Amino acid sequence: MAMGRRAFLGAAVTAAAGALAGCSTGDTPSSAPTASHPTTAPATPSTATTSGLIGDGSTRDSGPQPHQPDAHRLAPGETPPQFVVLSWDGAGETAAKLFSRFRGLARDVHGSMTFFLTGIYTLPESKRKLYAPPQHPVGASAIGYLSDRSVHATIEQVGLAWTEGHEIGTHFNGHFCGATGVQRWSPAEWDSEIDQAIGFVSQWRTNTGFTDLPPLPFDYRRELVGGRTPCLEGGANLRRAKRVQGWKYDSSGTGTQVWPSRFANGLWNLPMQQIPFPGHSFEVLSMDYNMMYNQSRVPNGDPAMRATWGSQAKESFLAGFRRAYQSNRAPLIIGNHFERWNGGIYMDAVASAVTAMAAHPDVRFVSFRQLVAWLEAQDPAVLRRLRSLPVGQKPAGGWAEYLGAA
Repeated sequence: MAMGRRAFLGAAVTAAAGALAGCSTGDTPSSAPTASHPTTAPATPSTATTSGLIGDGSTRDSGPQPHQPDAHRLAPGETPPQFVVLSWDGAGETAAKLFSRFRGLARDVHGSMTFFLTGIYTLPESKRKLYAPPQHPVGASAIGYLSDRSVHATIEQVGLAWTEGHEIGTHFNGHFCGATGVQRWSPAEWDSEIDQAIGFVSQWRTNTGFTDLPPLPFDYRRELVGGRTPCLEGGANLRRAKRVQGWKYDSSGTGTQVWPSRFANGLWNLPMQQIPFPGHSFEVLSMDYNMMYNQSRVPNGDPAMRATWGSQAKESFLAGFRRAYQSNRAPLIIGNHFERWNGGIYMDAVASAVTAMAAHPDVRFVSFRQLVAWLEAQDPAVLRRLRSLPVGQKPAGGWAEYLGAA
């Protein structure tokens, strides 16, 4: 896939800088094509994207999500499980078999994942004028549109994923980053973006004309309880948007391996995390793109280095896992894309790392929705004790003593 189609985070989080480099033009690898998107007044979404979300046979409300999480409340002194959240930005079938491959991995480890679906990945390019992105021309998109074949595969895979117990979140639509991107959007413009994403997913049958797929087995208005913004930008105004007030969490920030807390509006803050990066003095965000950027800068780097880079990526994921598992047991959050960067080494790295993690006791692979359900089932005093443990710190006296008096 061309570099310009996908959303990218910036470079590494270094020990010196301590912050994520944003996805501005200067952070984009030189081989990445860039598109000019003139700033215009916010466009009004079409009626098709804001009304009649259910009714064209595209979706159905089939009740609660299958495979509900075990929202077990810790007993006094009980060791918390090690949660691992695998999440996918874009979540479109843009590379053959990757979506189904990782659904299979989830089955192998008896877990669930979160797929942050890009709304326009359910919209054919011929219908691009249905999308009215804030502050950009109607039909514009920084990541382009999928082929009809890939749109068809995306819709099919999303339905199968939900039926298997995975969460369908949102990565919004046009993925505009940098100085003219989502960081400039107002709360009302975020509401428009969310309404349109829901509309595209809910009305895929009308928009695509496909008749050989079953309805999606969920009402996206009820299913959607969280998301991740493009390039991790614009989160502050997103969290002020009206549509977001009914959500459960936001995963649009960066953070460290500590237990989650809530934003002021009550949403859980579930950010991308800094994890060790073997061979370097800095830490890297727990995402395939950030590893790729720090290794090759471009998605098709030196083939002679790919085995080394793949091993480094796997060990980075495992280093983050071990640090949490052997200390504060903070949930490990991993972000990925369905991409074959550097020959697919990051897909292999995360699959291999997850298989190794699954061999340990007390490890649960969960979606963000499931993690939130567990957090909300806990005694607030226990959560306060968990949050007081810094990165890599074991509980004094062991878990039985540390949480026994919580």
